[in-house]
Amino acid sequence: MVMYTQIYSIQTKEEALACIDAGADRIGLLVGVHGGKFPCAITEEKAKEIFDAIKGKAVRILISVGETADEVLAQTKRLMPDVLHLCANYDGDPAFAARLRREIPGVQLMEAVGITGPESVREAEYKATFADVLILDTVSKTVPGVGAAGEVNDWNIDREIVEKVNVPVILAGGLGPDNVADAIRAVHPYAVDSLTKTSDKENGELVRKNIGKVREFCRIAHSFE
Repeated sequence: MVMYTQIYSIQTKEEALACIDAGADRIGLLVGVHGGKFPCAITEEKAKEIFDAIKGKAVRILISVGETADEVLAQTKRLMPDVLHLCANYDGDPAFAARLRREIPGVQLMEAVGITGPESVREAEYKATFADVLILDTVSKTVPGVGAAGEVNDWNIDREIVEKVNVPVILAGGLGPDNVADAIRAVHPYAVDSLTKTSDKENGELVRKNIGKVREFCRIAHSFE
């Protein structure tokens, strides 16, 4: 199998290019208010600069923190990522997916599933009926939405979802060089995602990617190819 790697949350084009050089296949940006409730948020202007710099070098993913379908779609049209990742203030549905495909053809929809218990399997099965990709992540106690918790979720539930849905599944949730091999063996996902364990912290906040850790994470994940 080919194991892909996804690295969040990039804040500069130099950082993005360094992560790609280190082996990242997919690069994620969160566009929002810097210093707000979401970590590593950047402006639309910065996001466009990064997306332009890495076009054709990696899959470009946008996390939009828009609160309505109109807001999310308008931002997606301005930035034109390869993938729109919904995990924050707005949840998609079949009508939104159809509108995305109609208004912005070619942009994939990635829906987040928060792994909280057996009920998450049913949520994943539902979202797989309209999303192109699923990402399985932990629900944070401090960050809204799904993800950025830095905690491992239940890999048994993740594996059940992988076995039951017919779309690619990306595994996230507290993954780093120390545990990504075990996660891949347990879950057999399409790709593995890392944010907190491949980032440096200052005063308890994520401030930049640790390229050495990104390189090791990607090296280990790609060894499964």
